[in-house]
Amino acid sequence: MCEARHLRLSRVLHGLLNIVKMLGGNVMWFRHGLRLHDNPALRHALQDRRTPFFPVFVFDGETAGTKVVGYNRMRYLLEALEDLDTQFRQYGGRLHMIKGKPDDVFRRLWEEFGITKLCYEQDCEPIWRERDESVRATCRQIGVECHQFVSHTLWDPDTVIRVNGGIPPLTYQMFLHTVAIIGDPPRPVDDVDLKVTNFGVLPDCFYKEFVVFEKTPKPEDLGVYLENEDIRMIRWVGGERAALAQMQQRLAVEHETFRKGSYLPTHGNPDLLGPPISLSPALRFGCLSVRKFYWSLQDLFQSVHQGEMSSQFISGQLIWREYFYTMSVNNPRYAQMEGNPICLDIPWREPHGDELQRWEEGRTGFPFVDAAMRQLRTEGWLHHALRNTVASFLTRGTLWLSWEHGLRHFLKYLLDADWSVCAGNWMWVSSSAFEALLDSSECACPVRLGQRLEPSGQYVRRYVPELTNIPDKYIYEPWKAPIEVQQRAGCIIGRDYPPPMLDHLEAAGRNQSAMQELRRILDKAQPHCCPSSEEEIRQFMWLQDVPQFDVSA
Repeated sequence: MCEARHLRLSRVLHGLLNIVKMLGGNVMWFRHGLRLHDNPALRHALQDRRTPFFPVFVFDGETAGTKVVGYNRMRYLLEALEDLDTQFRQYGGRLHMIKGKPDDVFRRLWEEFGITKLCYEQDCEPIWRERDESVRATCRQIGVECHQFVSHTLWDPDTVIRVNGGIPPLTYQMFLHTVAIIGDPPRPVDDVDLKVTNFGVLPDCFYKEFVVFEKTPKPEDLGVYLENEDIRMIRWVGGERAALAQMQQRLAVEHETFRKGSYLPTHGNPDLLGPPISLSPALRFGCLSVRKFYWSLQDLFQSVHQGEMSSQFISGQLIWREYFYTMSVNNPRYAQMEGNPICLDIPWREPHGDELQRWEEGRTGFPFVDAAMRQLRTEGWLHHALRNTVASFLTRGTLWLSWEHGLRHFLKYLLDADWSVCAGNWMWVSSSAFEALLDSSECACPVRLGQRLEPSGQYVRRYVPELTNIPDKYIYEPWKAPIEVQQRAGCIIGRDYPPPMLDHLEAAGRNQSAMQELRRILDKAQPHCCPSSEEEIRQFMWLQDVPQFDVSA
């Protein structure tokens, strides 16, 4: 009797399980692309409103750049997730934030609900390939459809490479030529309407098998802690809604700049003290659609100039981003020297003593460099002119240390550092790739460039308070101040602030000679190791003002 009852109960439970599985389910897997607007993967996941919908972010220790991550970067990511969660909760759902392996999470969703579709935005960089191939293999095994959509980049890098004959464009100008053949990038897709969404609810077993966060975790919950006192002058806020508001502020600045007949408002005369107008952190995490920003710029330019087509200069920084992404797609060793086919094997020296640590902590004795490195650690941000300054100082300009040290540091602390763009910039500035063979003879002088870009010295005083009372005349070279001036300023060099860790001019001369000798030995450049023009190099290194265009006609 008991056996018969048990058998009937088993059949009932099996039937109920089949009913639940018949419900199916569609999953939107958030990685980058942490937004609702212009999200074709999200639109596809929501095609059938009757089917349970599961928006998911998986903390796997790598996704969204969390393998090497500092406090500011993690906080920005978590704020972006919280913003998504808040928006879903307004419509009765939530963002399921789960700690585990993505393929394990999706297999269990299939076992519990019979999910049929997994949608996600393309992560084109090769560092994500193993993760994505593992998930696709699992989905093939259990019969779940995988749908990938290109929206983190303007163009599909694979398409660019195919149109260019199967290899990445050798130069930036060749990249421009190739995408001109492809045509304009797609415009943003329509926003989703969440009003009638059938949000799925995770069963209790998920809370036993995985760490499921009932609310957005703090960095500390994920083992990431604040290293120093939180003394940020600038507060970067993550999330789609903040990003969209920031874009409107940026477009107002661009409108005024276009109206005056210029572009790139911070390029010729960068403002190192004012609130930054860059949207790169929002673009890096996908809180803001790159296509939305690109087309907003293009449409704004044409409205100001009565339909005139814009030059690539107004969106040049976005195009460089595309170029670096494309260069990395088929090169898994793109972010290292060894085995990297586009990178010159420059014989950088090994760090001596604590010199690398002094650069990282902003204790080099060069105020412009130190201010920038301290801003990076406290705020997670640096203007590109400052990035080039500290990168040049670490590599060919002064210390002659490998760009790989700098890349690791930036990937941890810089809010907008993604693998391909950050590595591409480091290779360029260090003369390791993307320029003529060791031909960029000019490097950013940590004294002269500071004096030119910010002669008041207020930027240095903001981030290196030891130098607050040093007169303007000596703010970039405090070691030259007479001892009585140092005493009056309450800053004795060697006691309150370090002396220069080496003679920059002597080191720069020595490094330039080393580059010339390497050029003689190597004779020719690596593939992809060449710029389009000298002007391109000078603009990239912020060594000249950008040109203006004529609006008098």
